[in-house]
Amino acid sequence: MLYFPYEWCRRRHEDEKIYGLKWFLTKQSKKDVIIALAVTLIPLTFITFHWPVEWGGRGLKHPSFWRAIDSLGGGIAAAFIEETFFRGWLQTLTVKKFGVYIGIFLASLLFALSHLIVLTGWLRVATFFPGIVMGILRHRGGSVLPSIIYHALCNVWAVWLAPIP
Repeated sequence: MLYFPYEWCRRRHEDEKIYGLKWFLTKQSKKDVIIALAVTLIPLTFITFHWPVEWGGRGLKHPSFWRAIDSLGGGIAAAFIEETFFRGWLQTLTVKKFGVYIGIFLASLLFALSHLIVLTGWLRVATFFPGIVMGILRHRGGSVLPSIIYHALCNVWAVWLAPIP
């Protein structure tokens, strides 16, 4: 998933920048990431402390130090891989074919459904909503880097504040 979009561009002689695969941050995309994190993670932090235990609420035992480090590493790596594939390659193709709104929606839907491969449950499909945010960040920023940063920080947040049982 990480290398495929780059190989796609190479074989088709297309500029990686079209797919957002040339990483850069503009001043506006930095602001967008900070706003997106504040708007999503501040309320989610409050909500998490009131979730039932079986949804990852307060009563859930947090992972051990090494398990947390392992989860953090996996979550950060997943941000790079998934954003390159879903927001870089797939979203670019769906936006070209269906327009911005439907393209972001479809890429986010497939992103959410892909999370069911490893573990089933409604919380896994809830990744659709941050997927929309990441799609907007990628679209507005012209690069996958803003969505990678947002995704990685959300994964870090999830490991520490909302570990999935």
